[in-house]
Amino acid sequence: MIGLYHPGTSFVHRAPTLLKLALLSLGVIGVSIIPDPRYLAGALLAVVVLTLLSGVPLRVLWRQVAPVLWLLIIAVPLQVIFAGWLVAGLMAGRLLVAVALAALFTLTTTVTAVLEAFQILLRPFRRWIDTDRVGLLVALTIRCIPLIAEIVTEVLEARKARGAQGSLLALAVPVVVRSLYAADAIGEALTARGCDD
Repeated sequence: MIGLYHPGTSFVHRAPTLLKLALLSLGVIGVSIIPDPRYLAGALLAVVVLTLLSGVPLRVLWRQVAPVLWLLIIAVPLQVIFAGWLVAGLMAGRLLVAVALAALFTLTTTVTAVLEAFQILLRPFRRWIDTDRVGLLVALTIRCIPLIAEIVTEVLEARKARGAQGSLLALAVPVVVRSLYAADAIGEALTARGCDD
């Protein structure tokens, strides 16, 4: 799996994980209801400033956000046809800001910290659910999203090198196969650590 964490000593890195999770949730909810593109541009600028203050290079953040552009290439024209330019632009901006916020969270928070935060959140429900497993599931989900993004990027580069740029099949099949291999490897690692019961 990809070690997405970018070490640092900034206030963003040092902030408590639960606080970062709460702010991430509020930020994504806030961005999803912004009705004006100017406010959305301000939110994007705020994410960029926060990234610079955290010491995370913008190119590192961009690598996490760039794969979303492939989704927007399909979604934006459809939104333009059915809802108009304003709705399409808002949808694209909201998605970019939300992904950038989530990427900044993963770049400044270790998997261990995320795991511990979810265990604390779920502690009142310990009687009914296995908090360790839920924490592990959340941590794996957070880390596997960039893993899939990297697989898509590598397959796109390989497809370009082979001259099969227009083929959707040349993208979909390798991404699915490599994702399944990665999932199998993760499953074996979890089994080896006693998480198979």
